[in-house]
Formats: sequence, structure tokens, C-alpha cells
Amino acid sequence: MKVSDGFWLNKNGYDVHWAAQIYETEADGSGITVYASTQWISNKGMTLGGPMLTVRFTSTLENSIKITISHFSGSSRQKPSFPIYEDSSFRPVIKRTENGGYELISGDTSVRIGSEKKAWDIAYYHRGRLLTKSGWRTTSVITEEDWHREDSKYGERFFSQSDNGGSTFIREMLNISVGEYIYGFGEKFTSFVKNGQTAEIWNNDGGTCTEQSYKSVPFFVSSRGYGVFVNQTEKVVFNVADENVTKTAFTVQGESLEYFVFGGETIADVISRYTALTGRPALPPPWSFGLWLSTSFTTDYDEKTVNGFIDEMRRRDIPLDVFHFDCFWMKEFEWCSFEWDRRKFPEPEAMLARLKAKGLKICVWINPYIGQKAPVFRECAEKGYFIKNRDGSIFQCDMWQPGMALIDFTNPEAREWFAGKIRGLAEMGVDAVKTDFGERIPTDVCYYDGSDPFKMHNFYAYLYNRTVFEALEQAKGSACLFARAASAGCQQFPVHWGGDCFSDYESMWETLRGGLSLCMSGFGFFSHDIGGFEAKGTPDLYKRWTAFGLMSTHSRYHGNSSYRVPWHFDEESCDVSRHFVKLKGRLMPYLWSNAVITHKTGVPMMRAMAVDFTSDRSALTVDTQYMLGESLLVAPVFSEDGECSFYLPAGGVWTDIQTGEELSGGSWYTRKYDYFGMPLMARPRSIIVCGDFKGSADYDYIDNMHIVVYGLDDGDKASACVYDRDGESCVEIKAERTGDKVYISVSGTDKPFTAESAQGYEIVMNS
Repeated sequence: MKVSDGFWLNKNGYDVHWAAQIYETEADGSGITVYASTQWISNKGMTLGGPMLTVRFTSTLENSIKITISHFSGSSRQKPSFPIYEDSSFRPVIKRTENGGYELISGDTSVRIGSEKKAWDIAYYHRGRLLTKSGWRTTSVITEEDWHREDSKYGERFFSQSDNGGSTFIREMLNISVGEYIYGFGEKFTSFVKNGQTAEIWNNDGGTCTEQSYKSVPFFVSSRGYGVFVNQTEKVVFNVADENVTKTAFTVQGESLEYFVFGGETIADVISRYTALTGRPALPPPWSFGLWLSTSFTTDYDEKTVNGFIDEMRRRDIPLDVFHFDCFWMKEFEWCSFEWDRRKFPEPEAMLARLKAKGLKICVWINPYIGQKAPVFRECAEKGYFIKNRDGSIFQCDMWQPGMALIDFTNPEAREWFAGKIRGLAEMGVDAVKTDFGERIPTDVCYYDGSDPFKMHNFYAYLYNRTVFEALEQAKGSACLFARAASAGCQQFPVHWGGDCFSDYESMWETLRGGLSLCMSGFGFFSHDIGGFEAKGTPDLYKRWTAFGLMSTHSRYHGNSSYRVPWHFDEESCDVSRHFVKLKGRLMPYLWSNAVITHKTGVPMMRAMAVDFTSDRSALTVDTQYMLGESLLVAPVFSEDGECSFYLPAGGVWTDIQTGEELSGGSWYTRKYDYFGMPLMARPRSIIVCGDFKGSADYDYIDNMHIVVYGLDDGDKASACVYDRDGESCVEIKAERTGDKVYISVSGTDKPFTAESAQGYEIVMNS
């Protein structure tokens, strides 16, 4: 939200009251309350009017500071709010500072508050290192007098209006230091580094080529080792060095704003703290890491078509784990009825049983909308399961299905009805659900539980995906989604995919940028439509995107109006698909162990270079490559000529796991690759374990392991764990190089394994 006219003036219609003075401070056992006057109080006559901000600092989780800024404290906070996991027993340390102010300490993170009757001065530290601060002309309450004008960006009513008939906003501004980069805000397809951008936290179905987002998350992380989560479900507007070029500003409409500051040594530490508060990703089932094949969106298909695809994949020796039925498993005009189109699938239960006999898992498409023609529409209408207009009638539109209405997930009975339909599909043989849509949620409506419709717009995705995820868990014991819409906390319900991209290299790159931003926002797993969704790309693009897709955490062939089976492109596409599916299958012991780590720590499995190499300035802006787990760098090829430039962080020798080429870190490299190659670089001092892959990603990862040690110099050590399929017990592997020998010890298994050094050193097994 931009309200300034240069630095000294404000735009017409805006009145900004800045926190100017720490007038009074109160400390208690759990926090510090600061009364901030918005003018300098030099005598008592100046206390007779004007706004005062009440700012509360506390901590409910180690290494996090919770800040609440209030204008009118009597304003009620309307539903919904993000479910967060605060520690009610945690108490920060509070002490006076030498200058007469206060310091609130939470683990290694602290906030220092200036002294009374002095200027507004707030600073955040981690182990004594300054993270960020707010001071003169930062924290403010803003009134917009002419809020109803047609050209107002905030012309929509949110939930609070000031006495003069306009709108009230609370804004905070935090300092951006020299050389600092800001990342995150959910799935943003814009430039990966967000400096210079406005990020609106407002879900939209806008494709991958615009500033709009399917997954909007009011959280950002800084290269300086801190993160900020704005705990507001409504629209939050972040201005990252694009109004005041040395500040990250964030604004909400209303009388209060709550946010958390997380401190850490690295970006990984910060993301781990954030997900401790908002929820860690569930562990997807092992089979979900295999290849998914879809019918595509608007194609015509039946059981014969489906079996033709599956059998041809098998004939061509391309391993397949999941088959996905997109929307036309249901009749046209009847989404989402949860009923099979029996013209195409006369025996759905028997068909699913036949497919599962081939060793496949089954996924089906749904959305949270019910078309008026759907057989279940009348039942939902009569029982009050739909979102309503203000006059009590059902909200309907013709956006995706004629007369469609939206399930009201704030109604417990509606939520249980929807969950029952999911459990019914699971009992029929469905293993996963693609939860499509959920972004275009109306705001001039009423909810069953009285929730504010503007605060529900983003939060609707949370209730939708949680309902489906928990229903699958109840029915199957584990759950896997393929979700598009999301907000904060939805990382608990994986997997998420990148939405509707075009079939070209530019969209392939914007898809990666969106995924990296999403994973910077606490999402552990990420997928996308291999080959692009819109239109049909060239065989060249399909093969390059296949390599990228199979080296993502989750891998799916899917498109819009055409099938995405590889032989529809060219014969070599089949060979490339086979190569990378089998490579990923062999890497499953490594990939699965990193998935378990993501589940336990919240650090994303697929992540930007800045997460692991925060201290390497050259890694901080790279958005054409990523780490897949702790030890494997992946750089997709984004050009027809096969040329790829990639950066290897300093600190040792990196090794291409396919070719064996060794390259020193701290430099950029450019290489040309055929369709079976791409930079897949093992990190120095790492161990990557491959498995005995036989056609499914779900197998015994410990039996017949092949242990490969990479980049050990004399005296170096490396370690790794390989988890079993339940994600609990693990095999521990340790390696140490002495001279030309690498000593390896393996504990936790009696099963056979082999080991080698990528550098060719002699292997000695420790007893």
C-alpha cells in the first residue's frame, strides 16, 4: 500500500500518524507493552488528543518475537485466524538495558526497546547481530478518507472503518540493510528476489505469467537470517523497497496488526522456526515420489484410453506409480458431483481394482464447487451447505459450471458431508486427490459461522485442503494431495503444484521461480505440469522439462487439451522419460531420507541455493537451479541448444553424479548437455545412497543400498541416514578419508550393501 508522495509528503486522502515517541513502557512476566505517541509530547497539553499506538512485545516460541500493534484496542478480531502452535509454557527473559530501555530475549533472538520519552527505536537481534529495526517514520496508523472512490485500490470493504467514514490501516516498516535480499510471500512467479516489488497476499487464479498467486503466504525471509510472519488471514500488502527503498513495509486494513519475527543463523533456521509455529509438512507416502501420469484437463477419455496409456508406458519400460483422472471422470456440467460418468466408466469400482492390480495408485480431480446440474446440488442447498449471499440466498455464478455454488467449510455438517465423499472415493480405491481451484472466493457473502468474508478469501484454501487431507488420512492411514490454492499453514497438507503454465522455456523458468518462492515460505514439497499446461510444446521442451520434473520432489505429466504421454512427442521423449524415472527411482533412499528431514524440521526438500549457502553472496540471487535435499544440486536446462550455466558454491569439489566430472566450488560454469544430461552435482563432503529400484518408488530403501561418497579431502568426514518406509528407523552411515583410503561405517542394518568413493579412493569398511 503506497501512501507517500516522496519522503516528506503523503498522497491526497491519506493521513499518516507515525509512532514518534516511546511515551511509556510497562513490563510484566510475559512481555513488554509500549505506548507510542504519534507526536512528540513535550507538555501535558499535547496529550489531549490524537492517536496513540499500543505495541505489545512477547514471545510464545523460542527464537521468535511476537508483536501486536493496536490503534483501537476495543475492536474485536473477527474470524477466521490461522491455527498456530504457540507454546503456552514458554516465557521470555526480560531485562533493563543500559540506556534505560528494555530487552526481551527469546533463546538467541531478542528485541531491544528504547527508553521512555525518547524517539521510537525498536531493534531485533540474533546472538548480538542486528537483524532489522524500526524507527523514525516506520510504525503507523493510516486513515484513508475517500475510501469509496472508484479508483481506490482498497475500495472494497474489509472489516473496519474509521469514524470519518473512511478506512483505517496499520502499517509496519522494517529496515533493509545494505546488500540484503528478501524472499518468499508464497508462490510468486515474479523475480525470485523480491526487492523492488509489491507483494499482495490475495489468492487469484491468474496463471504463472502474472504477479497474481494461487498460494499467497504473509511470510518473508531475509538473507540476513530473519523472517517475518504477519498473522492476518485477510489481504496483507508488502512493499519491499519499492516505496521507501530501504524498508520492507506491510499493511493491513483494520485497527490492529500482529506479526512474528524469527531469528536464525541461516535461512534454514528461520524456516524451521516459522514452520514450528504454523505447522510442519506431513510426510507424503513413498509412492507419491514416483511418476504420475494424467488424462489431462479437457481431453476425452474412457477406461480403454486409460489402459492404453498405462499399458504403453509398461511396454516402453517407463515406470509409473500413479494414474490421475482429471475432471471428466465426472459428467460435464456436474462438477463436483463425486459420481463417476458411467457412460465412460460403467464399472468404476471394478476398473479401479483392475488398475490397482497393475501396481498403480489412483488420484482423482475435485474442486469445492457444485454445479447446479450436479445430483448433489439440491441436497447441499436444502441442508445449508453452501456459502450464502447477504440476503440469505445461495451464492451462485456461472464461472466454471452453470449455477455453481461453493461449499461452506465453516459449517461442520457441510465439512463432514464433503469429507464423507472423499472417504467414499478412498473406499472405492482412490489413493490421492487433486484439490483444484479454491482461489476465486467471493467477498460479498456470508458464512455459516459468521466469519468475515474478506478474511476467509485466502483462508478458504486452508479449510478446503485440510478437510480433504484429513478425510484421506482417516480412510487410508496416510494422505497425499495435489493442491493448487494455499495460504499459511497449508504446507501441512502436501503436495502442491505450480498451476497453469504455458509450454515454453520462459514458463518453465517462471514455474521454478514460483516453486522456489513457495518453498521459501515453508512449503516442503513442490511439483508442476511437466511440459507445460497450456498449448503443446515442442519435443525439445518436453524432454528438458521431463528432466526438471523428474528431479523435483514430485513429478507429473499433465496438460490442458492434449495428452502428455511421451510418445505423442517423439520416440526419444520415451527414452528420456525412462532414463529420468529410473534415475529418480534409484535415488529414492536419498530422496526419501531428505523428505523425512523436511517433515521433521520444516526445511524444504526442494530449495533455493540461498537456504543452504546463506553466507555465499554469489548464491543469494540464483533462481535457475536449486538444491534437492541436502546434497544434490539440480540445474535444469532452459535452452534449445542444451547450454546450461550454473553456480557451484565455494567450499570444495562438486561431482556430477551421472558423468563423474569434478568441478571446484566458488565459480560459474557453462556446459552443453544432451537430453539425458543436466547438472546433477553432489555437494562436497556428502554421501548419496542409491537403491535397488525395480519399477516403483515405494520399495525397501535399505536392502541392497549402494553408498557413494563424494568430495572428501584428506581428513574430511561425511555422514548420512537412510530411513525405512515408515520414516522412523534409519541406517546411519559415516565416512572419513585418510590418505587414499575412505573408511566407512554402517550401523542399523544387517542387509547387504555396497560402497564406493566417487574419487576412486580405496574403501575400507569399519567393523
